[in-house]
Amino acid sequence: MNQSENTQFLGTEKISKLMLKFSIPCVLSLLVSALYNIVDQIFIGNSELSALGNAATGVVFPIFIIAQAFAWCFGDGCAAYLNICQGRKDTQSAHKAIGTGIVITLFASLVLMAIFFPLKTQLLTLFGASENSIGMAVEYFNIILAFFPVYMLSNMMNAVIRADGSPAISMASMLLGAIVNIILDPVFIFGMRWGMTGAALATIIGQCVSFVISFLYFFHTKTFKLTLKSFVPDFKAFSSALKLGTSSFITQMTIVIISLVCNIMLAKYGSLSHYGVDIPIAIIGIESKVFTVVINLVVGIVLGCQPIIGYNIGARKYDRVRQLYKSILMCTIIIGLASTLLFELAPQAVVGIFGQPTNIPNPEDYWIFAEKTFRIFLALVTFTCTIKMTSIFFQAVGKPAQAVISSMIRDIICFIPLILILPRFYGIEGILFAAPIADLIAMIVAAALTVSYMKTLTGKSVSDKAAEESNAVIKTSHKGVIITIAREHGSSGKQIGKIVAEKLGIPFYYKEMTALAAQESGLDKEFISDLNANSPTLMHDLYLSTNVVQQAVIAQDKVIRKIADNGSCVIVGRAADFILRDYPDVIRIFIYAPKEFKIQRVMEVYGDDPETAEKNIHRSDEARAAYYRNISGNTWGERQNYELLVDSSAGLETCADVICGYIRSAPNK
Repeated sequence: MNQSENTQFLGTEKISKLMLKFSIPCVLSLLVSALYNIVDQIFIGNSELSALGNAATGVVFPIFIIAQAFAWCFGDGCAAYLNICQGRKDTQSAHKAIGTGIVITLFASLVLMAIFFPLKTQLLTLFGASENSIGMAVEYFNIILAFFPVYMLSNMMNAVIRADGSPAISMASMLLGAIVNIILDPVFIFGMRWGMTGAALATIIGQCVSFVISFLYFFHTKTFKLTLKSFVPDFKAFSSALKLGTSSFITQMTIVIISLVCNIMLAKYGSLSHYGVDIPIAIIGIESKVFTVVINLVVGIVLGCQPIIGYNIGARKYDRVRQLYKSILMCTIIIGLASTLLFELAPQAVVGIFGQPTNIPNPEDYWIFAEKTFRIFLALVTFTCTIKMTSIFFQAVGKPAQAVISSMIRDIICFIPLILILPRFYGIEGILFAAPIADLIAMIVAAALTVSYMKTLTGKSVSDKAAEESNAVIKTSHKGVIITIAREHGSSGKQIGKIVAEKLGIPFYYKEMTALAAQESGLDKEFISDLNANSPTLMHDLYLSTNVVQQAVIAQDKVIRKIADNGSCVIVGRAADFILRDYPDVIRIFIYAPKEFKIQRVMEVYGDDPETAEKNIHRSDEARAAYYRNISGNTWGERQNYELLVDSSAGLETCADVICGYIRSAPNK
C-alpha cells in the first residue's frame, strides 16, 4: 500500500468525522497537560496558604515554561524527525536523533538547575514575588527545581511516544501523573499540613509516575530501537530534529517573555495602588491557568486538524481547505464566546474555585481586582483564540511567515509595548486594558492575512491533475550507473543531464519525479514541483518543516529510491545524491557556472532583465541550499559531497562529453 492509499481518506472523508477522529485525542492530551498547572493552585488557594500561596506558584510558573520550552523543542523536533524517517524507512538516523535528544534534554535540565539554584531569589523576585510571598515561592521552587530532569525528560519523551504511533500510552502517562497529583495534593496539603512543600511533592511525584511510564515504553518502541550507541551524541542527526522543534521553543519562550514583563509591571504598579503587589500577581496567576484551559481547547482542535489541512492543501482540494477553516473557526468562536460569557457574568465564581483570600489585609480588593481582570483582560478572549487558531492554520498550510506575523503581532508587537506604556497613564488598570487592545489590533491583521490567503486558493480541478499525473511512469532501464545532478540556477544542469541521458541511452528524470511523487502521496504535482519556489526567503527551514511539505518530501524520497531500484538513469535535483547515498552505483555531479554566464542563460530562458535574473538566481540557489540542508544536514554545493564538479560555461555538449567520459572510465561503474 503506497502513501496515497494510506492518506487519501483525508481528502475524501467527511470533514466533521475527520475532525472528531483527529482533534479529540489532541484536545484531551492538552487538557491533561493543563491539569498539572492548575491542580496545585486550586488546592493551595483553598488551604491556609490562600492568596499568597497562589501568588507564589504564579511567579514560579514562568520558570516551568522555560524548562518546557527546551523539552518541547527537543521532543517535538525528534518526534517530527521520527515521522520523516518513518516515511523514508531510515531506521538509523531516527534512533541517533532521539538518543541524542534524550542526552541533550538531560544536559539542558542540569544546566538550568545550575543556573537557577544560586539565582532563585533574584529570579523569583524578578517574576513578581514580594516580601510576603518570596518564602513560599522559594520553598515550592526548591523541590520543583530538584526534579527538573524528570520533568523535562518526561515532556520530551512523551512527544516521541506519540510520533511512534502510541498516543494512548502518551495520554496514559500524563493522565496517571495528573491523577496522582490530584490525589496527593489534599493528602499532603490538608492531611499532612505540609503547605507549599506538600504541593511541590505532589507535583513531582506525579511527574515521576509520568516519567516511569514513558521510560518503560522506550524498551518496547514500534518504529525505532534505542541501543547504547544511540546515546553517543550525533549532532548531525540531531541538528535536523532541532530545526523542526524551533517553532515550539519560540512559542513557549514568547509566553515566558510575556509573563516576565507582565509580572514586573504588575509588581511595580501594584505597589503604587491600594491593591499592593500580591493581589495582582495572584489573580493574574489564576487568570493564566484558566486561560490555558480555554486556549488548549482551541489549540487541540486545530493541531489535531493539521494533517487534514496539510494533505488537502498539498492535494489542492481548496474547497475542503476552506470548509475545514470554517469548521475550525466556528468551534473556536463557540469556545471563545462561551468563555467570554462565563468571565463577564461570573468572574467571582471562576476565581472562587481557587479559594478565599484569608491571608491578605484587604480581601475585598482581591475580589474587585479579580472581577476587573476577568472582565477587562479577557474581554476579547474570542479574538485571542481566533488569532492563535489562525497562526497554527498558517503553519499547517506551509505559510510560516503569516504564522509568525499573526502570532507575534498580538504578543510581542502590541501587547508588550502596551503594558509598558498604558500604566504610565492609567495605573495598574492600564495593564488590564493592554490585552483587549492587542487582541483587537492582532485580530484585524489576522483577518486581513486570512482573507488575502484564501483568495490565492485557486488551481486546476482534481480530474485535470489526475489525468496529468496518471501519465507518469518509471521507465524501463537496465542495471548500471545512476547519475545524480545538482546544479546552480542558470547553469543549464537540467539540459546537460538530458544530453547525458541521451548519449548513454538511459532514462532521464526531472519533472517526471514530481508527477510520480504526486501519485505516491496523493498531493498535487505542481505543489511538489514548486516546493522551492514557494519557500519564503527568510524562513526556509520553518517552511520545510511543515506537515504538508514533509509529506511531499517523503513521497519524493520514495520515488527517487524506486527509480534507482529500477536501474541506470539520470536524476536531476531533489537532493537525490543524498537520498541515494547508500546505493553503490551512484555518481554524484554538481554543475556550476560563473555569475555572468548564469545571468545570461536566465535572461535567454526566462526573459529577465540582468537585475531580475541575478535576484532570481540568488533566491533559487538559496532555496535549493535550504532544501538540501533540511534533507541531509549537509551543505549544498560542497565539493566533498560529489565525485565530479563541472563548469557549464565550457559548453553543454562539452560538459556532457566530460561526464560520459568520466562515467566510462570510473572504476566499478
